[in-house]
Amino acid sequence: MINLDALATPTLLLDEKKARKHIAFMAGKARQQGIRFRPHFKTHQSVAIGEWFRQEGVNQITCSSLQMAEYFAHAGWSDILVAFPLNLREISRANHLASTIHLELLVESTTAVSFVQEHLTGQVDVWVKLDTGAGRTGIPVEETKTINEVCCAVLRSRNLHLRGLLTHAGHTYRARSQEQAVATYQASITLMNKARNNQLKEGITGLEISVGDTPGCTLVEDLGIVDEIRPGNFIFYDATQAAIGSCTAEDIAVAVACPVVAVHPDLEKVVVYGGAVHLSGEHYLDGECKVFGLVTMLNPNGWGTPILGAYVSSLSQEHGILHIPRKVIQTIQPGDLLAILPAHSCITVSSLKKYLTLASETIPAMP
Repeated sequence: MINLDALATPTLLLDEKKARKHIAFMAGKARQQGIRFRPHFKTHQSVAIGEWFRQEGVNQITCSSLQMAEYFAHAGWSDILVAFPLNLREISRANHLASTIHLELLVESTTAVSFVQEHLTGQVDVWVKLDTGAGRTGIPVEETKTINEVCCAVLRSRNLHLRGLLTHAGHTYRARSQEQAVATYQASITLMNKARNNQLKEGITGLEISVGDTPGCTLVEDLGIVDEIRPGNFIFYDATQAAIGSCTAEDIAVAVACPVVAVHPDLEKVVVYGGAVHLSGEHYLDGECKVFGLVTMLNPNGWGTPILGAYVSSLSQEHGILHIPRKVIQTIQPGDLLAILPAHSCITVSSLKKYLTLASETIPAMP
């Protein structure tokens, strides 16, 4: 049970039972379909929680930075993919990691390949990053010539091993229905398979396909012609995933306990100590409303279902502004605690750095 009287500042609460259930689900799905499961650890960022994955047979992981890879390497993880284009200014860090673990890196230009080939002292596996529609980074999937140039540059290198083609179908996060998310994932896989076939026509064989996004990996029954999945957010899910339909609000495994500091009934507004530095500042759209999180009541055993019509409407550095319907706001007073289901659990964890479980155990995250 949680000692609510001891909570004085924004506190990240964790329902371990839900998180372990989500890990078992995704690991089982990958295992059943014969797909390598390389979960992204950027969501939980915790050595202790990483052990829950080991208990489900996971021995290969994904990180979002070389620093994070170091953190988990020190905890005994020996097969790590850094799913972020290699920062060439950190080549010495990459060299150190490559000398101690099996390291996999991303490239998306011949310039990066040439630099790595010249400065890398060890052997690493390399993935070529493609963009299938998310628009964040990667070689556009239809640019067959550029993809081939990068692949050939890796193949010519003496210390780089070309593993395959990698993408993050992050545009599934823009979906607002399960059907949209599934269609986006499937379209992305079709494009990746076409890109692999185009390289096969150029004589490049053995390319694997690696994909990673929680909505697709959760909702699609048959993950398709892929060799590896790298979802991360699924361990906790969040309010955005609930809006997509990847989960229900009841599936969300983290909440931020926030003290109420002001109540304005006539405005249907409550102010909590819990702002952008705690809740990340991320939002999704519900119609024309920006939603920075959902609002629930707290109890010593955890939190309840979201209050109908209540949501976090805006954030400043320390302030969280909540819209609370008039019939509910009468029950809320300064000094109370409310639970916020964050719009983006990954950045919320990164902001708050540690968890309090429902059994009142403190679990640290990456400093």
